[in-house]
Amino acid sequence: MLDATTRSGGTATASPRAVTTASPQAAGAASPRAAAAEHTAAPVAAAVTSPRFAARCTRVLLSPWSRLALLVALLAAAASCVLAFEPQRLLAHGWPPQLGGAAAAVVFAVAYGVCTVAFVPRPLLNLAAGALFGSQPGTGAALAGTVLGAGIAFGLGRVLGQDALRPLLRGRWLKAADGQLSRHGFRSMMAARLFPGVPFWAANYCAAVSRMRWAPFLLATALGSVPNTAAYVVAGARAAKPTSPAFLIALAFIAVPALAGAVVAWRKRHHLRGR
Repeated sequence: MLDATTRSGGTATASPRAVTTASPQAAGAASPRAAAAEHTAAPVAAAVTSPRFAARCTRVLLSPWSRLALLVALLAAAASCVLAFEPQRLLAHGWPPQLGGAAAAVVFAVAYGVCTVAFVPRPLLNLAAGALFGSQPGTGAALAGTVLGAGIAFGLGRVLGQDALRPLLRGRWLKAADGQLSRHGFRSMMAARLFPGVPFWAANYCAAVSRMRWAPFLLATALGSVPNTAAYVVAGARAAKPTSPAFLIALAFIAVPALAGAVVAWRKRHHLRGR
């Protein structure tokens, strides 16, 4: 028989009963392994595809047009906040009594810079600086806010808007203005700051789209804004006495650069068209 053959040294063969009893155990042992393999394969596949998806999302978010959309959203939010706060109330109600001295001037300079980024006209802010702090402290606070606001606008335009807007500079006037700002940054920005006909925010973002460097932009802004800023601040400080010599001189400093800027622009129009 089979058992006797096995004992006598013959070839051992497994009985059918042993085969049938071993098969369910092997199947039961194999199924958890297969499930475990499938369970570990899914995270591996997700880990392989997730970096690709993350890289694609990063490219979309950092694309030029996405950054330009972010810049527009930030400027719209800032303008909405300024409209809700109504900074012109400072001219009527004055500075909050909790702040005074140097701290008030610093806070005003920071608020001044943020307001200029949000398209608040600088003449209004300069008049407020003169009415709140007087001629000399008001001029210092206004100039500090001017440079701060110009730097913020230049940085936002350079990081978020330059790559998307530079390919759009195809018109003759746009190319001429871009070339002037890129090659003669300090001189061009000095002229834009001295002549009040150029909007402050427009000069900031045009310079950011051009190839102008940081140092000429900030230095020309600081120097070129002194006459116009001081004139408005003095006018705001002496607004209670409109017939005083200081007020009349301030008005002259406001009117003369504006007239000179209009004359220069009229004479340069043929030069820009020729380019």
